[in-house]
Amino acid sequence: MEREFFGKVEDNAANSLQELKEICDQWENKIKQLFYSNYGDLPYLLNVKVDKRLFRALVQYWNLAYNCFIFGKVDLVPTVEEYTTLLRCRRIQVDKAYLRVVNFLTFLKKLMSITGMNEQWVAAQIKQKGDSKYITWKNLRDLILAHLDVKKKVDIFTFSIYGLVISPRH
Repeated sequence: MEREFFGKVEDNAANSLQELKEICDQWENKIKQLFYSNYGDLPYLLNVKVDKRLFRALVQYWNLAYNCFIFGKVDLVPTVEEYTTLLRCRRIQVDKAYLRVVNFLTFLKKLMSITGMNEQWVAAQIKQKGDSKYITWKNLRDLILAHLDVKKKVDIFTFSIYGLVISPRH
């Protein structure tokens, strides 16, 4: 049962990532340049070949409360260099800071800011699963394809990468 569930999740994520790649490939150079200038090396994550067995093994040792790996009595927090080695992603520039900006706005306000859509539209798209709130890939994809504001299109695309690659939960 668990194997079937994880297989379905992986298939859905793979399909969504493939759609992200296809969208990016269709963009004209002007949009790609905006993307790279605003978000640096993030697009390279779309092409990283992930060793699923390695990540399944690492997940067993990840401590969500402390955001680190725990091996026996040893806590381990990998450096950016170690992550790039694990991911076999040589193009990430280690001289750039990758961090999460602390922002006290609600998820609704964040989505309004990222998408450029009004509160009613965003509120209608937000779903909840357990303690987490999210917006579906389908809604984000449709916005990327239809949004008239190129900067917002790039921002939504980037938000999708973060949701599908960096912190997938649903």
